[in-house]
Amino acid sequence: MKKSNSQSRPILPQSVQRLFLSATLFLALPLFGADAALSPLAKTMDYELKILEHDLVPLAEAMPAARYDFAPTNGEFKGVRTFGEQVKHVAGGIYGASATVLGEKPPVDLGPGGGGAADLKTKEEIVKFLKGAFAYAHRAMATLTEANSGEEVDAGWGKHSRLFMADVILWHSYDHYGQMVVYVRMNGIVPPASRPRK
Repeated sequence: MKKSNSQSRPILPQSVQRLFLSATLFLALPLFGADAALSPLAKTMDYELKILEHDLVPLAEAMPAARYDFAPTNGEFKGVRTFGEQVKHVAGGIYGASATVLGEKPPVDLGPGGGGAADLKTKEEIVKFLKGAFAYAHRAMATLTEANSGEEVDAGWGKHSRLFMADVILWHSYDHYGQMVVYVRMNGIVPPASRPRK
């Protein structure tokens, strides 16, 4: 090691300095990872959301665009939503509940009754709306902690805990997923989640 002319401290060789910097950055990498910052509760809820997304988005994509206006008529189905309206309703619910978890207004127009903007007509527009809802919900789930999950938030139809509203995203969506499965099966389509794995 050389000594600096102006000081009596030793100067480390550049290779040792680089090695030290590289080791420091390598050890700090987990601190910058997305999952490393999530609480155990947020990880669990986000994992549940990923399962839902893995089932629901492919189902919405499986129904042909020409059948998005399909609603059952045989049996007790008077006045039920069409398939496209079901998808919009689920996406609107996801946006609304996520906004409540985040404590903010939804970033999109949810239309009357929160069922999705009335101007969404095509399959492409509706599926894009659904995918946007999931992206927003992942953001909401990431904010959950053991400390804030019990905080009371106003859903507009009552006050509930943040965790309850995060759970609404899941159970409400699966309720409609079940109805949508019936719709696609009535159109001769096996839901993607029920197809044999190759």
